[in-house]
Amino acid sequence: MESKVRCEILGLSSSPSTGGAYAILLKEADGNRRLPIIIGAFEAQAIALEIEGIKPPRPLTHDLLKRLTDNLGARVAEVIVDELRENTFFAKIILEVSGLTQEIDARPSDAIALAVRADAPIFVAEAVMEAAAFIPSEEAEDEFKESKHAPKGKQPMTKEAKLAALQDKLREAIESEEYERAAKIRDDIKRLTSDN
Repeated sequence: MESKVRCEILGLSSSPSTGGAYAILLKEADGNRRLPIIIGAFEAQAIALEIEGIKPPRPLTHDLLKRLTDNLGARVAEVIVDELRENTFFAKIILEVSGLTQEIDARPSDAIALAVRADAPIFVAEAVMEAAAFIPSEEAEDEFKESKHAPKGKQPMTKEAKLAALQDKLREAIESEEYERAAKIRDDIKRLTSDN
């Protein structure tokens, strides 16, 4: 079994220029990496309603899915975002039925919408985290602030400062839904962090 990281939902975001796309931000439970996943408006609403505890008058698709699994005697054990292929995330819903485990292929947005309803843990494969996660700029900014206390003059930009700047650009690119630019920035961040 490949290694996986437990994650929590940090938030949902959309930008005014949205073409109906939202991002869900996952945070690793025992660390500071963040994983943004682009999802549709309907799935974003389904996740948001459940997180806010708002019950719609009629069951939404994910509520129906949860009722079906319950009525069939199945339990959502966990969901895992287990693959990233050509900038598309893939997930699995792990169901337990009569002591047997079933893996069901799903979009991450649907898997997460079901997980929040079933109170099931959300995992991300370590390989996916390594490929697509980033560390938010606050940590890098703190290191940057410390490095600013060095004597003035034309200092070369520290690695931490470059990372902080790139992560700010990444956040802006995601917020303005420039996903190709975001992917390039993410690659730059990866290059910088791997140049040890």
